[in-house]
Amino acid sequence: QVQLVESGGGLVQPGGSLRLSCAASRSIVSFYAMGWYRQAPGKQRELVAAIGSGGTTNYADPVKGRFTISRDNAKNTVYLQMNSLTPEDTALYYCAATRTYDRRQFWGQGTQVTVSS
Repeated sequence: QVQLVESGGGLVQPGGSLRLSCAASRSIVSFYAMGWYRQAPGKQRELVAAIGSGGTTNYADPVKGRFTISRDNAKNTVYLQMNSLTPEDTALYYCAATRTYDRRQFWGQGTQVTVSS
């Protein structure tokens, strides 16, 4: 088990930036992957970005070149740097940890990101 707490969301103008943080209650080194997902009103939750235990990353097409996921194992924290934000990025952003041996996912409560002028 692990508890995940997201922070860093808020209201930002189009073209702006935000950095989300996901603090874990214990070491994240052993997890298969850490990821950021988002869910907009009326839409399904979707993967935004993920980073494996070895540092391999993958991104959803809409955010490639704008978002960067990173991890600080010493701080048990995962980050999502979001640049060039658009209104389409407005959503509740969740952090998830995928356990290695059974791929079970653990979720945080989410942090709201609103992009609006």
